Amino acid sequence: MHKAKDIIGLPVIEIEKGEQTGSVKDFLLNNNWEIQAIILEGKHWFSSTRIVEWENIISFGKDAVTIQNEEVIQQLDDVSNQFHPLYDGEKKILGLPILTVNGHELGMVDDVYFGGKLGRKIIGYELTDGLISDIQDGRKWLPAPIQITVGKDAIIVPVQSEQDLEDS
Repeated sequence: MHKAKDIIGLPVIEIEKGEQTGSVKDFLLNNNWEIQAIILEGKHWFSSTRIVEWENIISFGKDAVTIQNEEVIQQLDDVSNQFHPLYDGEKKILGLPILTVNGHELGMVDDVYFGGKLGRKIIGYELTDGLISDIQDGRKWLPAPIQITVGKDAIIVPVQSEQDLEDS
């Protein structure tokens, strides 16, 4: 199991040349809550967005993300409505409150976990209630529910999700 924040900032290394081609800036999620691609840190201030699609990632290691070669890097000038950036941008997931259908807030998304090896499905969320609460009570972990709605202002989950909360 990987925690997204542990991957952000890692160098992306192409194994054919042993060269760094960038570092991980963010993740793009599709509407099925699967990681579609990683976004690379831009080389220049006004350069277009560069991504590596999930299928072209060899491994997420402790110290680096590996890809075959630079040819798998693509330009993405417009992040369309079908993708949600995890940490940055207008449709970001980080910081959104998670609410049950009956209007009870479970916390705000602080991080996500995705499956082991190269499992791309989001399997859980680390939730925060704010710094003071995190210090006193710790953060909560919510296993990813089957039904989930991502909106502009909140993520909606079934009422059952409240009982599924665990201490992180």
